[in-house]
Amino acid sequence: MTAEAGPAIPPTPPLTERQEARRRRILHASARLASRGGFDAVQMREVAESSSVALGTLYRYFPSKIHLLVATMQDQLQHMHATLRKRPPGGDSAGERVAETLMRAFRALQREPHLADAMVRALTFADRSVSPEVDTVSRQTTAIILDAMGIERPTPEQLSAVRVIEHTWHSALITWLSGRASIAQVKIDIETVCRLIDLTAADATDAAPTPEPGAADAAPRPAARGKGRGRTRA
Repeated sequence: MTAEAGPAIPPTPPLTERQEARRRRILHASARLASRGGFDAVQMREVAESSSVALGTLYRYFPSKIHLLVATMQDQLQHMHATLRKRPPGGDSAGERVAETLMRAFRALQREPHLADAMVRALTFADRSVSPEVDTVSRQTTAIILDAMGIERPTPEQLSAVRVIEHTWHSALITWLSGRASIAQVKIDIETVCRLIDLTAADATDAAPTPEPGAADAAPRPAARGKGRGRTRA
C-alpha cells in the first residue's frame, strides 16, 4: 500500500536521559500489569501510578493503551534480540537457525501468556494512528530473523520469505493464545515455513549467471610486453 503524500513531519527530538528513564518506567509498569492480568489489566491511570508519572505525562508519551502495549512489545523484542545475539542459534542451514530463533522467542512469550496476549491483542486492534509503532515492531522482528539467517543484504525473494515467516509466526501466536493450536503444532508450522528461506537461497544460486564452457579460453589475451615490463601494478 502506498501512502499519499502529505506535509513533512518534523523528526522527533531524541529523549533526554531523564525522559528515557521515565519512558522505561512506563514500559516496565505496562509489562508488569499485563503479566498479571492481560490486556484488560493495563489501565492508563494504574500505569501512571505504578510508574510514578502524572496521567497527562503518560498520554504525552503514549496517546492510548494500544500505543503503549505495542511499544511494550517492541521493548520485549529488543530484549529478546539482545539475548539471541549473546547466544546465537545453531543449525546447519539458515532456515534451521531462524526456526530455532523463533521458537526460542515463542517460548519466552509462553512463559508470560497474559503479557503475550495483551501485546498481540494490541497489534490486532491497532489502527492507522499506531502505524509507526507497528512498523517498528515489524522491523525489529525482521532484524531478528535476518540476524539468524546471517545475511546482511537479503535478496527481494528472501525478504518476501521473511514477511511470510513473520505472518506465520504472528498467526501461530494468535492460534496458540486462543487455545486452537498446541506448542507441537506451532513448532511444525514454524519449521515448515522457515524452509522457504533455504528455497529462496537455492533459487538465488540457480539464477546466478555461470560462464559458458570455454569462455575463459576465448577471451582475448593482453599483448605481450617487452622484457622487464610485464609486471602488473596494484
